[in-house]
Amino acid sequence: MISFLGLGRMGAPMARRLVAAGYTVTTWNRTPRAVEGAATAASPAEAVAGAELVVTMLADPAAARRVLADAAPGLRPGTVVAEMSTIGPEAVAGLRDLLPPGVGLVDAPVLGSVGPAADGTLVVLAGGLPEDLARCRKALEVFGRVLEAGGPGAGAAMKLAVMSALVPAQVLLAETVAYAEATGVDTAALLDVLGGTPLGPLVERVRPAVESGPYGTRYALGLAAKDMELAAHGTQTLAAAAGARLAGAVAAGLGGADLTAIFTHVAATGPTGADRTGEPRQTGQAETREAGDIRGTGDTEDIGGTGKGGPGRTGVTRLNPATVPATNGLYSHATRAAGLLFVSGQVALDGEGKVVGEGDMTRQSEHVMDLLSRVLADQGCTFDDVTHIRSHLTDMSLLREYGAVRERFITGEPPASTTVEVSRLFRPGLLIEVEVIAALPAGR
Repeated sequence: MISFLGLGRMGAPMARRLVAAGYTVTTWNRTPRAVEGAATAASPAEAVAGAELVVTMLADPAAARRVLADAAPGLRPGTVVAEMSTIGPEAVAGLRDLLPPGVGLVDAPVLGSVGPAADGTLVVLAGGLPEDLARCRKALEVFGRVLEAGGPGAGAAMKLAVMSALVPAQVLLAETVAYAEATGVDTAALLDVLGGTPLGPLVERVRPAVESGPYGTRYALGLAAKDMELAAHGTQTLAAAAGARLAGAVAAGLGGADLTAIFTHVAATGPTGADRTGEPRQTGQAETREAGDIRGTGDTEDIGGTGKGGPGRTGVTRLNPATVPATNGLYSHATRAAGLLFVSGQVALDGEGKVVGEGDMTRQSEHVMDLLSRVLADQGCTFDDVTHIRSHLTDMSLLREYGAVRERFITGEPPASTTVEVSRLFRPGLLIEVEVIAALPAGR
């Protein structure tokens, strides 16, 4: 029996391939999700009970540590864990300490996105002890070609080394296209010329995004930023610069968009993060997301707000940006006064008022931070302009999960902060609410 933990964009099609290959599969996902033909478990420990192979496909090191710690009581000697997330060799070494004696560990991150995951054409970069690799290789081949990179941690290290070339190359192309547009070079002709160089395959891969806008999300820009952060090293100056570019795009609300959204972001912000007028960019990039993107709304009531905008007699302006769903009329998403922007508490509700990511602090935190970034961007702000952030959690034991997401959005010096645990929020299933105060840029 194979246990599969994590059914995101990559995990779900990979689990389906195991089922199609005839394996008995039990799945678990923090937000309940079923895979046809597979059993569904209520917890990681339940999912791995009796498994010969455990596959994890999770967002980041914190998620991998948390899920495997929860799974550990159900693991038995002789089981092999194939950690297929992109978490880096140091995190892989830390996972070893979480596993019971007699449980093998293989680090096997993949190259490829959603399409290859469904087609079984991924490249699996496998590291581990020879005996552990031998026991899981047949199952890993269901996902694509297996390349044995070396001992424990070698697969994780290889993945970061590869991404340290591929991601900066795409950012470089985005800057090249922006430079061409700024200097009057015909973009189509530029792509044709570059297509005949060693960059040709990558140019042709991104050409549709340059000509028609970002793809639907295959490799999320926020994950690319995370990968560059994991790959940080003194020799990685170009990767560090690309990471900074990506961090700026995440702060502008593009963390959930495809990596190809970096083309529109760079074109709009230029070399310094300012738009063509010299003002900090007001991003409308939320509209470039997939049609199925889930959006939320704030929840702090402001009975005195008119919701109509424009300054009142005290100079207070109520704001309700079009980039987030309308309020219920009892509060405004933000107000501005005396050079400050006050953003109402944001929670993980979609446009129909349904809870997003119920039970999943990481998913809810991502949704909340994305909403905050949209409201900030409407007034020309980013998280760099935030002076204070107040977070309300219903369970302080989930603080680490929220913190990992927050670090992806707030990449500079952190603002003043208050974090409190509350007994409940106004809608059952909500785990977090976050509000911010930001300094408005000069001239806004």
